[in-house]
Amino acid sequence: MKNYLIVGGSSGIGASLVELLYKKGHQVFATYNTTDPKKIEGVEYHQLDVTAEGFKLDFLPEQLDGLAYCPGRIKLLPFGRMKHQDILEDYEVQTLGAIHVIQACIPALKAVEQSSVVLYSTVAVQQGFNFHAMVASSKGAIEGLTRSLAAEFAPKIRFNAIAPSITDTPLAARLLSSDQKKEANAERHPLKRIGSSDDIAQMTHFLLSEESSWMTAQIIAVDGGMSSIKG
Repeated sequence: MKNYLIVGGSSGIGASLVELLYKKGHQVFATYNTTDPKKIEGVEYHQLDVTAEGFKLDFLPEQLDGLAYCPGRIKLLPFGRMKHQDILEDYEVQTLGAIHVIQACIPALKAVEQSSVVLYSTVAVQQGFNFHAMVASSKGAIEGLTRSLAAEFAPKIRFNAIAPSITDTPLAARLLSSDQKKEANAERHPLKRIGSSDDIAQMTHFLLSEESSWMTAQIIAVDGGMSSIKG
């Protein structure tokens, strides 16, 4: 049994990952902010605002085998309408929040033989999409952070990131609010469907596990072929 922290474990990819890790027999610590989780008996849930100064993770054990940072935002705006506050809020949740959580967890992650951290980017970093400047820039920072930390903490802590295309989660609900929108988004992908939270959770589990013990500094596209195949 291993110890895992899932930040943003109340819905979407985070909730699927919490359930998967728990079913595999691991000790799971999950955090949530404003979305009340559907709690699984045996999983520890703690409220956490990653944008709050000086937040505490004192509920964690001394040893942590893995961390997945799942909070995110999808706010699509024309470049000219991006406000200073919009940009700051995006970076606070997606980039600074990840940095602060990782900093707080480093001692526990170092306390095991080898641990793993998984972050999340987006297909929009490598593929240019209209109105994605804000999310692509904050997630682009996540890709740089992943590679930099992988270098700094090798071989003790592995860092990898997953770059999904659109997945059917509450975060993307506005973009998938009708059957027509879902069908249109599915058609844009070579595999002709949108992703599910389970698709991303399964890859996250692999990257957290010892099965990926010779992988670090990688940005893994789980995107229905969107980033590599032209339709």
